[in-house]
Amino acid sequence: MDVLVTVILVIVVALIFDFTNGFHDTANAMATSVATGALKPRTAVIISAVLNLVGAFLSTEVAKTVSSGIIREGQGGIEITPTMIFAGLVGAVLWNLLTWYLGLPSSSTHALFGGLIGAAVIGAGVGSVDFSVVLSKVVVPAVASPLVAGAVALIATFAAYRITRNARARGSEAGFRHGQTVSASLVSLAHGTNDAQKTMGVITLTLIAAGYQGTGTGPALWVILACGLAIGLGTYVGGWRIMKTVGKNITDVQSPQGFAAETSSAATILLSSHLGFALSTTQVTSGSVIGAGLGKRLAVVHWGVVGKIATGWLVTLPAAALVGGVAAWLASTSTAGLIAVAALALAGGLTFYVLARRKPITAGDVAGAQDDREPVGATTGGAVR
Repeated sequence: MDVLVTVILVIVVALIFDFTNGFHDTANAMATSVATGALKPRTAVIISAVLNLVGAFLSTEVAKTVSSGIIREGQGGIEITPTMIFAGLVGAVLWNLLTWYLGLPSSSTHALFGGLIGAAVIGAGVGSVDFSVVLSKVVVPAVASPLVAGAVALIATFAAYRITRNARARGSEAGFRHGQTVSASLVSLAHGTNDAQKTMGVITLTLIAAGYQGTGTGPALWVILACGLAIGLGTYVGGWRIMKTVGKNITDVQSPQGFAAETSSAATILLSSHLGFALSTTQVTSGSVIGAGLGKRLAVVHWGVVGKIATGWLVTLPAAALVGGVAAWLASTSTAGLIAVAALALAGGLTFYVLARRKPITAGDVAGAQDDREPVGATTGGAVR
């Protein structure tokens, strides 16, 4: 197949991944604000979508980590082809759709990196991946960021209740709800600076691999705009399934806790974006919500739900790598193999969509009562509880 056609196919699939990243990660910014009533569901996703787009233009450090860090390319590197990148994206998209259907807040970042690493290893060998960069810019932040964000949220929540003495008082609750509008907006902005850049990096890596862009260069303006629009549109769709898990099933989130969780998440993500760490905003947000739950006296953290989420974190990268590796093996055999991978990916995506339509989660499920918890992934009466 002509290289240009393959590159166009990769760009399309990359933007589809960016779209899935948007609705997969809407919960990162807005779950607690919707759950506490600080923002109406549709208002929340509109604000988040716009700020995701704005955030995409603020920095490109994470994009450079993806395009010229994890996968070796150029002089002294390994020949990475657009076909391998396409296969890696297939693994990432399918994992995102599976975990979205299950209502599991897994990491879109690790799905992307897992898919790329699996495809690169199968297509070009173990030496195609710079595992020192993977360790320093992906693995270490993955472990440290939820712990740091959780600790900050715990302290902030404790301080909020301590300072106000009675955070349930009408004035205090109203003040924290107004504060949540600001803090949730900051998380959306931070999400754009980190997650949108990952797809920018993938598209840039593809253009470099195909010879359309110089080695070591950053994303072009049209790439930044396209990725910002794709993730913003995905965010606007609203990932209600995952939002319900983050906003309700981990702990009973009240306005002071939501404000503390969102503020700590935003600070952690913005700092990491500045340093070029491609961290998981999902892990940061989930860690913050857990910390906020622990910071309130007598609050209950549902550790069974937390355990399922943590398991998802552990298996995301290797699972996406496996799918990406198999897709790379099949796609690299011939043009027919590439078409077969595209067809299978489309069929898989449509399957998850149809299943989700049969058991929908709506905005009302996120903003409704908080007493109907069941384990993550259970589907009863049209809801992931």
